[in-house]
Amino acid sequence: METTELIARARAGDEDAFRDLVHGHSHELQVHCYRILGSLQDAEDAVQETLMSAWRNLAGFGERSSLRTWLYKIATNRCLDMVRAEGRRPRIAPRLPAAVLPDPSGAGDPPWLDPYPDVLLDRLVEPGPEVRYETTEAVSLAFVTALQLLPPRQRAVLVLRDVLGYPAAEVAGMLDTTQDSVQSALKRARATVDDHLAGSGRPARRADSAAEQRLVARLADALERADLDALIELLAADVRLSMPPVMLEYHGIDAARRVFAAAIFRPGLVYRVVPTRANGRPAFGVYLADLHTGIFRAYGLHVVTTDGDRISALTCFTADVLSRFGLPRTLPETD
Repeated sequence: METTELIARARAGDEDAFRDLVHGHSHELQVHCYRILGSLQDAEDAVQETLMSAWRNLAGFGERSSLRTWLYKIATNRCLDMVRAEGRRPRIAPRLPAAVLPDPSGAGDPPWLDPYPDVLLDRLVEPGPEVRYETTEAVSLAFVTALQLLPPRQRAVLVLRDVLGYPAAEVAGMLDTTQDSVQSALKRARATVDDHLAGSGRPARRADSAAEQRLVARLADALERADLDALIELLAADVRLSMPPVMLEYHGIDAARRVFAAAIFRPGLVYRVVPTRANGRPAFGVYLADLHTGIFRAYGLHVVTTDGDRISALTCFTADVLSRFGLPRTLPETD
């Protein structure tokens, strides 16, 4: 059915026609909202509110722009309202007992940062010709974290211009501002994001997938064998460790060794891992053996960033996120 006919039926109150009209856009809108908000749960909420607003205001859609652009305008402004909402940010990050980890190198990722399952990236529409960041890079944890450093308007401008490739004139219309304001915000946003990415060890845009798989397999094997030395050998000299929602960050091999020795490779701990992918990067669910039952219980999700033949970053999330990746809460006892 043609879009024009679906719009006409939806305006007449046909909810099925509206669902058909927006179905192809919902996944890309979720990724868009995730980039701006940094949280998958918040992104899902923003998309739902976007579609509700579109349904209520469809009569006002004058078709001067495409339906996709109109939906992006609603979604972007809804995200900006959420970011600006009093009390939403910052959230309180949980504290760890002082004896668990050594002193950090600095503050880590924002506590609301979530990983994003790669399976949800499969149906993205190709961006416009003016993009500055490739699709995979633009959903990486380093990029999404960098966006969280920006004021709301700069965040939206950079995503609309440099990730989605909308022309400056269209971005100005979507944000109800001027082209000069868009260009000014974009210049400041680019400087902040590029500085953060340079400091976070921004990897090559296209990793060698076979080499990456071998490296991650060796990491998983070292973790399951509790071989700290083998794991440390895989890390880049300036490796970065972070663990949202705990706002702690560690830099360098020496710090990594202390963290793994204190928190992961303690005597009696036994792990199993299940591979997956998050934010365009390899990842794995980590399960810790229950010494009383032998069952392996969900422990966390580790997202791996590689650079050549070394791991440049590990971002370790809590077990709460595993269900979004279709991973179970427990694994059976091994033979």
